[in-house]
Amino acid sequence: MSILVYIEQSEGKVKKTSLEAVSFAAALAAQTGEGDVVAVALGSIDDQELATVGTAGAAKVLHAGDSRLDAGLIQAHASAIAQAFSKVGAKTLVLAKSSLGDAVAARLAIKLNAGLVSNVVALPDTTSGYKVKRSIFTGKAFAETELTTENKILAVKKNSIDLKTDGAPASVESFEVELADSDFASKITATERATGEVLLPEADIVVSGGRGMKGAENWGMLEELAKTLGAATGCSKPVSDIGWRPHHEHVGQTGVKVAPSLYIAIGISGAIQHLAGVNSSKCIVVINKDPEAPFFKAADYGIVGDAFEVVPKLTEALKAEL
Repeated sequence: MSILVYIEQSEGKVKKTSLEAVSFAAALAAQTGEGDVVAVALGSIDDQELATVGTAGAAKVLHAGDSRLDAGLIQAHASAIAQAFSKVGAKTLVLAKSSLGDAVAARLAIKLNAGLVSNVVALPDTTSGYKVKRSIFTGKAFAETELTTENKILAVKKNSIDLKTDGAPASVESFEVELADSDFASKITATERATGEVLLPEADIVVSGGRGMKGAENWGMLEELAKTLGAATGCSKPVSDIGWRPHHEHVGQTGVKVAPSLYIAIGISGAIQHLAGVNSSKCIVVINKDPEAPFFKAADYGIVGDAFEVVPKLTEALKAEL
């Protein structure tokens, strides 16, 4: 018996969130004695890259290299993972919470007759039953969900689990899956991807700006700070509505919800809609010249000052240290 982990990839690289899911599964296996951790990866990806999953705690990776799985069709991925689940005799599937992961997990819950818990932030409490802690209300509260099914699916929230990196490379085994025509009944006709050196949903550090930046022409200093930190850039909703920044950078309740290790908000007042999209960040730094800005109440660190003076000095100081 093994714990199975669904691996997501982007441009031939395993996503960090999937590595976090592997580390979670390794800790869970040690706690429950469910055997080793086996990962399953779908589509075109190099075996050498897949072997790195072992550093996070996986013993083996099953690789279904059928190129038809490259498109990320939900039905096909669910069918392939269900077959892997049966092959390794798993009772638990772990995956990262994501737009693709959520859709695949929902279908697998039906296929596997499994209980599903999403937004998981800690290992289950198995002292009396099987209780799982999860984040609710956009990270403002936690709930404990009890699973009573034999098969279980746990979708792990980004940045909620410490990533293990000291394991040995995993063995990679070719895995043949049987896919029906119905698995490809849907077609993805076009995909528009966000551009940039660091993509917002995957970023470990995010630098965001608001209307306090006074215009699109002033975004250069935020981009320089982001480049210095290896961060993604984001913005508040009014900024994207005005057209200063593209809509895919809009962070908030109705935009992209992020959970980076560090979120730097510059010239953003901190409306509740924006806070709902960032309050899962591990550390929030606010730079605003208004000492009464609501964002300071949610900040771990705050700088009261003019962004046009503070940000260039901060960037220069970071360049000197990094």
